[in-house]
Amino acid sequence: MSVSALVRQDALLNAIREALSRGRRHKFVESVDMMVVLRDVDLNKPENRVSLNVPLPHPPKLNKIAAFASGAFEVAAKNAGVDAIIGRDQIEALAGKKREIRKLAKRYDYFIATPDLMPLIGRVLGSVFGPRGKMPEVVPPNVDPKAVVDRLKRSVRLKLRTEPVVKLRVGSEAQKPEEIAANIMAVLEELNAKFPLKQHVARIYLKKTMGPPVLLKEELLVSR
Repeated sequence: MSVSALVRQDALLNAIREALSRGRRHKFVESVDMMVVLRDVDLNKPENRVSLNVPLPHPPKLNKIAAFASGAFEVAAKNAGVDAIIGRDQIEALAGKKREIRKLAKRYDYFIATPDLMPLIGRVLGSVFGPRGKMPEVVPPNVDPKAVVDRLKRSVRLKLRTEPVVKLRVGSEAQKPEEIAANIMAVLEELNAKFPLKQHVARIYLKKTMGPPVLLKEELLVSR
């Protein structure tokens, strides 16, 4: 069953408006975060531990993307709008420099690379990038990197690892409630495909960065 048939739009919009209205005003634009608490999900089973990139229809900000590239792919990646190009020589120069590798992982939200560079990337960067979920998305030679870069710029990472809780940013207080609702629906659609909401959602919270959490009411989900 699709999420649009499960979630009451009026209840969702009311919860978003309540989250936006609560807490003191600050001089910076606060993010809007969502936390989904799941039930009856056994994380000892590897198939239940997930890490997905979910494109948002209205991203609160665009992610920074770097490409591990050389040759023709370097040109294509630049044309696709990546924020940085990292060549083979630069990768090799990072060997054994864990502090520099950690700084690189923190500097960009996502990475892309061609298949031929992946063995080198895995050997030099894997021990740092792997646990952080920063290993690059592989772009095959016949795929236009622009489509991949555009998707990653709009994405948030949905992770479920050690506890049955999903936490991620779904908007900002500068956005319209309807835009935040569309982002939330995109995330819930992905989550519902893996863990049907009617069986597995215990609670959903929304909050601004500095605001108190708002519990989405039971009536959010249709006929639980």
